[in-house]
Amino acid sequence: MSTAMNFGTKSFQPRPPDKGSFPLDHFGECKRFQEKFMKCLRDNHFENALCRNESKEYLECRMERQLMAQEPLEKLGFRDLIDGKSEVKDKC
Repeated sequence: MSTAMNFGTKSFQPRPPDKGSFPLDHFGECKRFQEKFMKCLRDNHFENALCRNESKEYLECRMERQLMAQEPLEKLGFRDLIDGKSEVKDKC
């Protein structure tokens, strides 16, 4: 009567993170953009719609440095900022 379990029969295969997960910025390459975005949020009582330009700049920095997957800005919700017009007046 053996009660030993055989854990070696199945192996766990890790997979890359889902979209939206990305590595930390260990070297602070985009820290300036992050701080600018966070300051804008604090100054505007965390109303993120007022800080869309800062958010766009931060995401562009991350994509340029391979800290997140390259995505068209239109797919990230910045189509109006690319066309040069913003629906929300920028206070920052």
